[in-house]
Amino acid sequence: MKLKHLAAAAALVAAVAATAMTPAVAKTYRLSHNTNDTTTWQKGAEKFNELLKEKSGGKMDVRIFPMAQLTGGDQMKQAEMVGRGALDFVVTSAINVTPLVPEMAVFSLPYLYSNYDDVDATTAGAPGKRMTEIMAKKGIIVLAWGENGFREVTNNVHPIKAPADMKGLKMRVAGPMYIDVMNALGANPQQMQWTETFPALQQGVVDGQENPIGAVIIPQRVYEVQKYLTTWHYSYDPIFVGVSKKLWDSWDDKTKAMVKSAAEEAMAYQKKITREDTAKGVDFLKEKGMQVYEPTAEEIDAFRKATKPAFDTWAKKVGPDLVALFQKTIADHGQNTGAK
Repeated sequence: MKLKHLAAAAALVAAVAATAMTPAVAKTYRLSHNTNDTTTWQKGAEKFNELLKEKSGGKMDVRIFPMAQLTGGDQMKQAEMVGRGALDFVVTSAINVTPLVPEMAVFSLPYLYSNYDDVDATTAGAPGKRMTEIMAKKGIIVLAWGENGFREVTNNVHPIKAPADMKGLKMRVAGPMYIDVMNALGANPQQMQWTETFPALQQGVVDGQENPIGAVIIPQRVYEVQKYLTTWHYSYDPIFVGVSKKLWDSWDDKTKAMVKSAAEEAMAYQKKITREDTAKGVDFLKEKGMQVYEPTAEEIDAFRKATKPAFDTWAKKVGPDLVALFQKTIADHGQNTGAK
C-alpha cells in the first residue's frame, strides 16, 4: 500500500511539474478591418498582434480578418459589433463609424485641416480625448489613432481642376457626410461598401472615388481602374484601434496598460509608413499611367468655398461646440509653431 501511495504521489508531483512547464495557451481575439491584406491598415494590425504577443509573453494573440469578412463586407457594421461585444477589436476609420457615432464626422469636415501638424494636434490633444469619451459611451474603447490620410479624388472621365469639373460625375463615397459634399459639388454620390467599389469602377458603374493615396489608392491598386487623380486634400480621415468596452472592462489595469501600449506603438508605426507611402505615391501613380493634377492654392480655395454648405450642415450635426474645440486646437497649434 505504501508503494502505491508513493507511486500516486510521485505521479501527482510529475503532473503538476509538467503543467507548470507547459506554456499557457494563448487567448485568441478577433480583429476586423476594412481593407485587403496589402494595406497599411493590415500592417498596423499585424504590428499590434506582434507587440501584444511580445508584451504578454505569448498569452495574447490576435487573429486578423481583412475586408470586413466577419460582417459580410459591411464595413459600417464592424463598429456596431465591437460596441455590443460581439467582436473584440476593430481597425476602422472615423468616417466608417459615423452611422453609429455621428460626431466622428468632425475629423473629416471638408477643409478643416491644412496639414499633418494640424491633424496631430487634434488626435494627440483635447479633441482626440473628447472623441475617445464619446466612443466609450457607444461601447468602444479607442486605444490609439492611426492614419488613413487626406482623401484625394480620382475618376475616369476628365481631370478635376475646379468644382464645375465634378458636375454629374457618379462618385463612390464611404459615408453620409460625403454624400452632402458631393451634392454640393454637383456630383452624383453613390454610397458603397469598399468591397464593391473596385468592380464598380472597373465596370463603369461609378466614374470615380475619393480615398487617401498611401493607405488605399496604391495598395488597393485603384490606379488600375482610374485614369485621373487630383490632390485636393479636401478631407482627412484617421483610423483607430478600438476594443470592445465589455472586453476592456474584464481586464485588470496591468492588462489594459499592456494592450494600450501595444496599440499606440502599432498605430505610430502604421501612421509613419502611411505618410511615407503617401509622400512617394504621386510619382508612383504617374509611373503607373495616372494623370495627376495638383491644384494651386487659389483652386483649393474654390473647392473650399464650394463645399462650405456641407461643412455647415455637418458642423450642426456633430455639434458646434465640438467643431469649435477642433478649430481652436488647430488655431492654437498654428500660433505656437508660427504656422500660417
